[in-house]
Amino acid sequence: MPSRRHLPRRAHLVTALVALTTLAVSACGSPRAAQEAAEAASSKVPVTAGFYPLAYAAQRVGGAAVAVFDLTKPGAEPHDAEPTTADVSTLRKSQVLLTVKGFQPAVDALVAQATTEQRVVDAATVAGAVDRGTSGEGADLHFWLDPIRFSAYVAAVADAFAAADPPHAAAYRANAEAFRSELAALDAAYATGLKTCASRTMVTGHEAFGYLAARYGLTQVGIAGVNPEQEPSAKDLAAVAETVRSVGVRTIYTETLVEPKFAQTVASSTGAKLAVLDPVEGITDASPGTDYLQVMRANLAALRAGQQCS
Repeated sequence: MPSRRHLPRRAHLVTALVALTTLAVSACGSPRAAQEAAEAASSKVPVTAGFYPLAYAAQRVGGAAVAVFDLTKPGAEPHDAEPTTADVSTLRKSQVLLTVKGFQPAVDALVAQATTEQRVVDAATVAGAVDRGTSGEGADLHFWLDPIRFSAYVAAVADAFAAADPPHAAAYRANAEAFRSELAALDAAYATGLKTCASRTMVTGHEAFGYLAARYGLTQVGIAGVNPEQEPSAKDLAAVAETVRSVGVRTIYTETLVEPKFAQTVASSTGAKLAVLDPVEGITDASPGTDYLQVMRANLAALRAGQQCS
């Protein structure tokens, strides 16, 4: 046991340590520290994206130099997005706006009011939207399901960020090239994985996979049209069921954000099984991955099984 003459020295040491700790904590919580944190946040380029794939591309390209706001909340269907007053305020303060014109009408209305200082990247123009729908609803805008088209969009995002924030231009373009390399690898995996399949007809919950199908030599048959909110008629369901029987489709694909009841109806009448094919419009707890690349790889695995690929 220590002698009494040593206790005062230890007491002084403890007091000094407590004082230093208190000073450190006070410094961390000081107005100056708070101001520095606020300045760091305000130095980021504010970016507003219509929904998940656009936001993901922005995060991959911008890294720590941008602050990305997604107008579509997790788990929400992006077609139905209705920006709040706070969302509108955030959008108006953004330097870069990322949209797909025609995909989100409410967002389109806001972007139409963008100032000349705001840079708008419209993926429908950049990626080359094509009218692949069969229901007369207009262009299929799910371009990100084709890694090659998504790659072109990523390059356009890098250009927009570089123009908005020249000091970080080189970093944006380097980030974009790194991401585009990953997309090229994803494309190669799909091309190889879907090269030899017993069935080349894919039946989906709605016509979201036209670009993917066209890129890899598949034929898409959608139960609903390009817009998942448009319910198929009894005649439509009968026609899809007939296709399933005539070409020997064994798997019908449902989605994470769309009610599967119509797919279930066709499956029960034809004996086909159900599997999930995610259009990557948003990430939820039900998604087969935590980001775009993971979900796309899960989609490839689902397609290889459903299309009986070797």
